[in-house]
Amino acid sequence: LWRQVVARSRDWLHGLLPPACYLCLDPGQPPALDLCRDCEDDLPRNLDQPLLLDGAFAPYRYEFPLVELVHRLKYRNQPALARILGTLLGRRLAERGPPQVDAIVPVPLHPDREARRGYNQARELATFVARELGLPVLDTLAQRVRDTTEQAALPAIARRANVSGAFSMRGAAPPAVAIVDDVLTTGATVEALGKALRRAGCRRIEV
Repeated sequence: LWRQVVARSRDWLHGLLPPACYLCLDPGQPPALDLCRDCEDDLPRNLDQPLLLDGAFAPYRYEFPLVELVHRLKYRNQPALARILGTLLGRRLAERGPPQVDAIVPVPLHPDREARRGYNQARELATFVARELGLPVLDTLAQRVRDTTEQAALPAIARRANVSGAFSMRGAAPPAVAIVDDVLTTGATVEALGKALRRAGCRRIEV
């Protein structure tokens, strides 16, 4: 409980204190991440990897404090949090060895939704994942051609129908890409994007 209280008051405290860990406020955090080693080690690792497309990697479970960070990134106009989350994802991927893909493709938002939000959280995450892995980000290759209902608002059975045919490509895709998104649940969104990438010539798709 005390960590939740500290986490919810951190925005106010960060304005008064020197740079510190975003979660526990310890001043000894690595400057490139804004998380101390103890808080990073305490994040809920995800040991059950879903099998999607040619491979999927979701390193953490959608639990506190990550759920709070993702919500702040996605719904509370805090795109700067993509540096923490994208760097974590990139480092966990780098631990698995050299990337087996040529580029990263963030899941696109429909232009109307991106205009309302002001940014695409998947693109923000992909920027820092790519920095850790030394890969390019193809943030204009895929486009969302239908403004679908947000997946989180739908039951699992309706999610595939919601995103069916929602994506198209603006050109040919590289032979191997990794799709980056913020949260992986049923996998319906990334599978729909993967189908469009296959049609554009991509042979290997990781998530």
